[in-house]
Amino acid sequence: MPLLTIKDIARKCGVSVTTVSRAINNHPDINEKTKERIMQVIKEYNYIPNNSARNLKRIESNTIAVLIKGITNQFFNKMLKVFEAEIEKNKYDFLLHPVEEDENEIDVAISLEKEKKLKGIIFLGGYFSHSVDKLKYLNVPFVLSTGGFSEEVESDKYSYVMVDDFKESYKIVDYLCKLGHRRIAIISVPESSQNIGKTRLYGYKKALQDNNIPFDPALVRYKDVEDRDFFSMRYGYEVAKELLQSNVNFSAIFAISDTIAVGACKAIFDSGGKVPEDYSVAGYDGIDIAHYYNPSITTIRQPVEEIARESIRILFEKLNNNKKIEKHKIFDGELIVGQSTIPYNKKS
Repeated sequence: MPLLTIKDIARKCGVSVTTVSRAINNHPDINEKTKERIMQVIKEYNYIPNNSARNLKRIESNTIAVLIKGITNQFFNKMLKVFEAEIEKNKYDFLLHPVEEDENEIDVAISLEKEKKLKGIIFLGGYFSHSVDKLKYLNVPFVLSTGGFSEEVESDKYSYVMVDDFKESYKIVDYLCKLGHRRIAIISVPESSQNIGKTRLYGYKKALQDNNIPFDPALVRYKDVEDRDFFSMRYGYEVAKELLQSNVNFSAIFAISDTIAVGACKAIFDSGGKVPEDYSVAGYDGIDIAHYYNPSITTIRQPVEEIARESIRILFEKLNNNKKIEKHKIFDGELIVGQSTIPYNKKS
């Protein structure tokens, strides 16, 4: 969908271009109701004003942007290296742009596309809940990499590359169940959070159900944190500490990332407990720290470099061939059994 100009906004509002300009620049010489009407249309049509006339005349850039939700998540480190190398190898400029937890990545992308004259976009992480109508405001090819979808999203309408987080979280929780654990806590994210933690929580619930284990809401643990950094070791430490102090009975923890799992282990150690003798702990992602931590973390390893290469390959295919066909690729995760989990009947 073509981006609207200031003339289009003026026509839709039945006012002059000058009046629209005054509204955008918060000029005092404009009727308040008229200003409200103009700003509503601007919001409705995602109109992004140019910062200056110079921007209108700027030549098209050769930039591909990676919009990342969760920039502090160590899981993305290897992916970013692949993206940067592949983008530069193909003679494009690489732009990394963080998206805050509570920001709408499509609004950010629409603004960035116009400001930077982008050629393409990779959405990294996040939890897509945007309608097809909303996506029409993006005028460049894009690929969703490693994120998830809400149930309302028509995921076949755009390209994506990822693992099936529902299936893989089911796999690791089912593994804990088969070890004999029936009181399995999960360190997840707040219900209001828009990230992949939601899908992993659904996989957790389904694995319990299929193993005839009643779901206990008291075992679903999360907390709101001011910096919204839900995938940090600190977050895992703080949530696990609250769980341990709550006197809720549990024998295992499924953390929705390896960094959270490491933080949870530290909380257990600081409370005088042992991993896995007192509590088994499992993570997700398969980052390096899961292997080198002591005890090594049982986890689901995602093929991050393969996901990154396939994501950028699809984007370049769309760029070079100008094809509207959307591509979808689901990779399998791998269950890596570490030293952090043992059968329940072997607990001392």
